[in-house]
Amino acid sequence: MLTVDELVREIRTHRAYTHPIWDHWAARRLPPKSLAALFHQIQCFCASTRPGLAFPDGLDALGLEQQSKLIREIVASESGHGADLALMAGHLVNRSSPSIVFDEIDSQEKVEKGLKQYSDQLLSHRPGYDHTTGLLPETAAAISVFRRRNDASPTATWKNLGTALALEIVSNRSLIPGEKYAIVDSGNYGVRLDDPEMRYLAEHWGEIGAEQHHEKNVVEAVTAVLNVTNADLIGEGVSDFLDALAALWDALDQLLVQPHTEAEALPDQGLRQGATRVGAMNAPAHARGS
Repeated sequence: MLTVDELVREIRTHRAYTHPIWDHWAARRLPPKSLAALFHQIQCFCASTRPGLAFPDGLDALGLEQQSKLIREIVASESGHGADLALMAGHLVNRSSPSIVFDEIDSQEKVEKGLKQYSDQLLSHRPGYDHTTGLLPETAAAISVFRRRNDASPTATWKNLGTALALEIVSNRSLIPGEKYAIVDSGNYGVRLDDPEMRYLAEHWGEIGAEQHHEKNVVEAVTAVLNVTNADLIGEGVSDFLDALAALWDALDQLLVQPHTEAEALPDQGLRQGATRVGAMNAPAHARGS
C-alpha cells in the first residue's frame, strides 16, 4: 500500500511539479497577446479548482467530518481570488505593452473577456480549441478532473482527495513559486510582490500564504484516512491531476511561453480596452531576490 510519504514523493518528482515552463517564462518578457492568452488558460483552470461542489458532502457521507471541514476551509479561503487573479493579469498585460490594454483592471468581467479575446486570436486555429470557452483541449482536460467533484460517491470522493493532495502540494511548492519567479523575480514586468495589483500572488506566497495553509490541511486529511481499502483510488486521483497538468503545461509552454513566430504587436481592431500611451510601463526590468 502507498504511504503518504510515497504519494508526496510521487507528486514532487512528477513532470507537472518540475516542469520548465516557469524557467522559460522568466527567461523572456512575454508580449501582451501571448501573456493575455496564457492568463486566460491559467485563470480558467484555477477557477475550476476552487469550488468544493459535492466533494465535502462525499466526505461527510463517509463519516469523515474532520476531512470535510478541512476541505471546506480551503474552499472558503479561495473566495475572491478570481477577481484578484484578473486584477494581476490585467496589470501585467498593461505592463508588457507600450499602450494600456485594460483601462479597468479592477473589472474582473472586462479583464477576463479581454484575455479570452487574445486567446481566441492566437489559439483558435488549434485542433480541439473550444470557441465558446476559449479553452485549449489540454486546459479543458485539466478542468475535467475537478468536475469529478460533482460526484459524491465513495469512489469519486477518494479520487478527489488524492487530487486535492496533489493540487495543494503543486500549488504551494511549484505553481505559486514558479509564478513569482517568472513574474516578480525575473524583473521582466517591473513589479513587486507588495504592489496592490499583485495581491493574488502575495496572498498565496510563503509560509503564511494561503497555499501553505492549504497543503497542511490536505496532508493532514489524507494522513488520517489512508489505508489499504482506499490507497489505490487516492493514488489514481493524484495521477489524474498530475498527468493532466503536465499536458497543460506542455501545451502552454510550447504555444505561448517559448519563442515563436506569430506576430507579437498589439492588434488595433477591437481588442484593446484603451489606447493611452504609457511609456513608463516599459521601464527597464531589474532583477529581484527570490
